[in-house]
Amino acid sequence: MNKATDPSRSDGTFPLGNRSIDPGAAPYLNVSCTAHTACWDRAIRSVAATVATWRRCTTAALGLGWALGSAAAAAASGPASPDALMKEPLRLPAGYQLVWSDEFSTDGLPDATKWVYDTGMNKQGWHNAELQYYSDARPENSVVRDGKLLITARKEDLSARADWGGQKYSSARLITRGKGDWTYGFYEIRAKLPCGLGTWPAIWMLNTPVEWPAGGEIDIVEHIGREPGHVFSTLHTAAGHGAHGTGNGTQVPDACTAFHDYQLHWTPDHMRFGIDGKVHHVYRNARQGTAQWPFDAPEFLILNIAIGGHLGGPVDDAIFPVQMEVDHVRVYQAPR
Repeated sequence: MNKATDPSRSDGTFPLGNRSIDPGAAPYLNVSCTAHTACWDRAIRSVAATVATWRRCTTAALGLGWALGSAAAAAASGPASPDALMKEPLRLPAGYQLVWSDEFSTDGLPDATKWVYDTGMNKQGWHNAELQYYSDARPENSVVRDGKLLITARKEDLSARADWGGQKYSSARLITRGKGDWTYGFYEIRAKLPCGLGTWPAIWMLNTPVEWPAGGEIDIVEHIGREPGHVFSTLHTAAGHGAHGTGNGTQVPDACTAFHDYQLHWTPDHMRFGIDGKVHHVYRNARQGTAQWPFDAPEFLILNIAIGGHLGGPVDDAIFPVQMEVDHVRVYQAPR
């Protein structure tokens, strides 16, 4: 028997708290002895019962300790806390592979095998009371030059176009719908954003059926000209959208003068948004259903400059033309 778990002592007594039980000490065992032999017989049986109880309690305590230790270990190896996800640098995860990209290496109109133009609401006017007309395959608004995609917003009247809706500004909205959409992955878009009162550039994603907000919207980065240097990331769902979307922002003082890597790491458990490897927003899958987490289905990418509207605000006509420059767009995913 292991001495570490055997309660008996060499003097024949047993520990009980800070005291020792003497088999011959009737008061401790509630044994009334009138005959020496009978007394010892009953005492021995009582001590045996005490020892058995002690051993059961010890075993239970050891089992409880093991269970608690296992629970603690499981908790330690479970999903990272939001605080840890914020602090951990945002890098391309090991083993992820490039599945789609545009390096903008060929001058001319954007690659038609990767991008299409979204012009569907020009005639009636765009959401959010935006003021721009989005053109289709027009180099003045979207062109690849010197290794970069240039999206340019201008002050001009394109009333000769059949789908013109009275807008005083032109721009472009490029999307990958029908060319590429993805569920989960690591996304990196290296870009320089436009500034100027009334500008509203965005790099974002929508679900492929475009069921808004139920399908979910992922705003990788947005910027509004009236708050130069402040960029933000937002998610829109049935549980919270529009002004009630969930997001966070950060200061990038040179967002309009320098290129930065705007990044998203999207997994089944969470999304992490960052700039140049530094996280500024984390959104967790709370396992509360699709109203809170609709993000287990494909979404396509969108690059655009909106003008004015509820978020863009008043427009300074003196700023035009303004450009968003994109150096590359890259999508990585874990091997399947």
